[in-house]
Amino acid sequence: MTEFRSNNSGPRVREIASVTNPLVKEIRALHMRKARAETGLFLAEGARTIAQALDYGFAPEMLAYRSDPAVAALCARAAAGGAQLLEVSDAVLEKISQRDNAQSAIGVFRQRLHRLADLDPNSAPLWLALEGVRDPGNLGTCIRTADATGAGGVILIGSTCDPFGIETVRATMGSIFAVPIYTAEPDEALAFVRGWSGVSVGTALQGAIDYREAVYAPPTLIVNGTEQSGLSDAMRDACGKLVKLPMRDGVESLNLSVAAGVMLYAVRERL
Repeated sequence: MTEFRSNNSGPRVREIASVTNPLVKEIRALHMRKARAETGLFLAEGARTIAQALDYGFAPEMLAYRSDPAVAALCARAAAGGAQLLEVSDAVLEKISQRDNAQSAIGVFRQRLHRLADLDPNSAPLWLALEGVRDPGNLGTCIRTADATGAGGVILIGSTCDPFGIETVRATMGSIFAVPIYTAEPDEALAFVRGWSGVSVGTALQGAIDYREAVYAPPTLIVNGTEQSGLSDAMRDACGKLVKLPMRDGVESLNLSVAAGVMLYAVRERL
């Protein structure tokens, strides 16, 4: 059963108790990339993450929550930003989140993606580009670390996992709302990296110097490749310099998010 409740002391609220409610099905569909692409929407979970989103000017389109005094202030903020409030049962929250013990609030947000043509390299001293990243957890952690180090944004090159998939959003811990995300096709990205106004530095084992010995200058663009094979040949050639992260013999590679984190902090300390 779905009904509306309102009073003079608060916003209008829609109550949903049934997991078969059509609106619940629409929200749940946002776990699928196709539905996110068609609607331009995505999910973010947890009162803290949703509060962060509001702090950064992202008001949810809808806010599903369980009745709890602890989320009352969050609901008021979301409603003031135009969100539709959905007071739901625990069963509905678990259905939407596809997790047991779901968090107390789940927001439906509008995606924000930026074009590479709109990026101003000189607006920040440090940037991160990721070519062909496929692991949602790695991508989310990279976005979170870019936020922690004050990077101007993250550039996604070519075919990548969805930055607005729920696993990626969870891994960002709210940073998906703080860090601008840019997308670029490979040819566009190659031209962009070649023309970078500062230092473009790729991580690669082939013909590279130790990252601790390299000289960096703002704006620096760090370019990392795929988890399996690193940077493409074309992207390695496009970068102004190549650096490597030394590893002991027998170790094949570092996790992408670890490599990106090492580079982001190392470069930040030198700028």
